[in-house]
Order: sequence, then C-alpha cells, then structure tokens
Amino acid sequence: MYPLNLKDMPTTASSMFSAYASFAAFIMLVKSMADQLMSLIPPQLRSYLYSILLHFYTPHSSDLTLIVDEKCGYMINQVYESAEVYLKTKISPLNERLRVSRTPGQKTLSINIDRDEEIMDTFNDITLKWCYVCTEAEKSGDKEKRKFELTVQKKHKTEVTDSYLPYVLARADALRQEEKVLKLTSENSDNSIDLEHPSTFDTLAIAPEIKKMIIEDLDRFLRRKEFYKKVGKAWKRGYLLYGPPGTGKSSLIAAMANYLQFDIYDVELSSVYSNSDLRSIMLSTSNRSILVIEDIDCTVEAQNREDKRSEQSDTNFTLSGLLNFIDGMWSSCADGRIIVFTTNHKDKLDPALLRPGRMDVHIHMSYCTVSGFRILASNYLDIHESNPHRLCGEIEGLIERIEVTPAEIAEELMKSDDADVALEGLVNFLKRKEVEVASNSTRDEGTKKAEIEATN
Repeated sequence: MYPLNLKDMPTTASSMFSAYASFAAFIMLVKSMADQLMSLIPPQLRSYLYSILLHFYTPHSSDLTLIVDEKCGYMINQVYESAEVYLKTKISPLNERLRVSRTPGQKTLSINIDRDEEIMDTFNDITLKWCYVCTEAEKSGDKEKRKFELTVQKKHKTEVTDSYLPYVLARADALRQEEKVLKLTSENSDNSIDLEHPSTFDTLAIAPEIKKMIIEDLDRFLRRKEFYKKVGKAWKRGYLLYGPPGTGKSSLIAAMANYLQFDIYDVELSSVYSNSDLRSIMLSTSNRSILVIEDIDCTVEAQNREDKRSEQSDTNFTLSGLLNFIDGMWSSCADGRIIVFTTNHKDKLDPALLRPGRMDVHIHMSYCTVSGFRILASNYLDIHESNPHRLCGEIEGLIERIEVTPAEIAEELMKSDDADVALEGLVNFLKRKEVEVASNSTRDEGTKKAEIEATN
C-alpha cells in the first residue's frame, strides 16, 4: 500500500473544485445557447422534436394489446360475441370473480367472468391474455361500454390475427350449435331472454296448405344465399301476417323461429322517435334473425308519404325512413334476416309497404277452420281424426257457420282435462256465440231500416 501524501490533498481538492466550476459554467453556456436556439424554432416543430427525443429515450414494451369493442358503430362486433362465448370454456381455478346466472329454461348454470377479470389462453405455443373491461357511462342515460382486451407479444401479431381469432370465431359458432338457445330481444333492453315458446308448425292451428307453403318458402330462402348474392339482392325475406286478433300470428312467428333456429328481435315502433333510432335498432340485430314489427297499422304514424314536413331530417321517424331500412341501402347490413310485420287491418297500410321486396309473402290468418279445430283437439285433449269424439261433428258444423278464433277455442278446451266436459263447454260457447251473431245481425238490419225510413 502506498503512503498517503497529505501535502497533496489541498492541491487535489482545489483542482477538483476548479474543474467542477468549469464544467458547470460550460453546461450553463450550452443550456443558454440551446434555449436561444429553441426560441428560434416554431412551437409546432419544437413539439415534434421533443416527441422524437421522448420516443428514443422511453423504454418500449414487447406486448401488443388488441381492443375488441362490443359494437362497431351501431353494429354488433362478431369478434366480441364470439369471444364472450369462447372464453366461458377457458375459465380456470385462478379466476377470482365470476358472474353466475340461470334462466328458467336453462338446464345448467351460466358462468361468465366479471369486469377486470383476466383469462389466460394458449395457441400454438403462444401465450395470450384476455381481460374483460367495462367503462361506466359518462352521461346519465348512456349505456356502459364493454370490451375485451387481448394482450400478446408483438412478434405474434400476424399469427393472432390470421389464425387465432378466426379459430375463436369458428369455435364459438360450434359451441352455439351444440347448445343452441334461441333469444328474444327488445330494443328497449340491452339484455335478451331465452325464447321458450313451444309453438311449432305441428301444433299450429292453421290450414295445412298454408303451413306447407310457409315451410317451403322458408326452406327455399335458406338455401338461396348465393342466389341472392348473384342477382344483387340483400339476403332477406319479408312476411305480412294479417287477420283479426287471436288467430295465431305470434304463435306462427315463434314456430318460424323454432323451425329456423333464428333469434327474435321485437321492435316496438311506438317507442322509436327518429329515423336514427330505427337505424341503431336495425344495425344492432345479428345475422340469421327474425325482426318482428307487430301492429304496424297502429304504430306507424307517418303513413302519408306526401307529407314532407316530417321527412326533412333524422329527428323524426317517418315511413320513408322505415322503407329505407326494409329495402334500401341499409337493408343489406345483416345476412339471412327475416322481417315479419303483423296487422289486424291490412287495408289501413300504405301501399308502399305492401309491394314485393318489402312484404314478399302475405299470409291471411283467418278464423278457425275445421282442420284447425282438429289440430287443437289433438294438442289439448289428445283427440285424433282417426278416432273422433262424438261431439266433434257438431262442433265442426258450428265452426263452419260462425267466426271464432283459434284462441277462443283453445281457451274453452283448457277448462277441463275431461274431453266430455271440455267439448260440451265448447259446444255451449259456440251456440251462444251463434245466437249473439244472429242477434247483432238482426239489430244492425233494424238500425239500417230505421235510418232509411228517417231519411225518407
């Protein structure tokens, strides 16, 4: 070890202090020159230079986050829907917060991840992290925004977008088909309920020839997707169900949904206040679904297309706005859509609604026929045509003479499990109805006669 020379210490400290002072002065000079130089640079260019320096000196992450929003503008994001279905199968014991539910029609519990919960997945040795994120509404009345965030290393971006996400979409489709549960959705609610309506074409009390026609039309529509594309038409079909209340219009819609395995969207035009509201509703529906607009004669107030006062903007709901979504440019926003309109009074509808391309198939839901009664007797009392009840002939004769709805007959058949009691009650009901009809007819004739005499 060398001996410490104490004599050199003052000299060394003095030199160090002198060097530090010189360096500090140099730094101050450079800073002053830099400030003067920067003052000569325009603010926009100065901000750009700062951003470049920040980019070079900020450490960069090797991860990439893909945002999967619930909706793309007005339309449903199919990637979001598929991720929601797919991630149910990836829930693990590591997850700490789960949402559990079961509707009356479900056989098993439905388990979903809660907000901010993460799920890990692997695909071709790639590790992926999903996170469910909900953002509170900014304004009162707004809906919360929901999304998934998918995080993966940047080097795997191409494989994730080209292979992994298509796999998620395909797997979700397969899962839906394995446990298909039809949904009924209203435009007034974000949520949907399971469609548990038991109506089928076998149980519908309508004429066999009408039933056969509808089934054949639906089958033809389903298999002609490429044909519609070839001829340049949107893949959609419009139905008008018209007739008095109680003739089975809603049951027919449910039977169509069960036959096609299509979800139902119930649209109440009375709650639609503008064309933009209608646009939002239409675009939120999914492919292969049935859009139902009931009692259109009562809910469409803008029947007169000649009234231009209310058609100047999207601030009002107009008939022209409805027509645009039925067969205009916006009609192609979903594939495989069936639009069903119902009305009790077909004669009140604007002729523009009735033409092909809007309401392609017009189905008259008539009063109960003999064949309809036989179906109802089979459904409710297990009475078949091959072995009819002794009262069936009398009932069929009464049905041929008077107007009675399937709903009225069904109500009478439900009053007793005993076929004798139920059918006797139905006979009495039909006879009373026949007397009432005859009495009303006589009264109307008397009124008309009195009016004619008063005029004379």
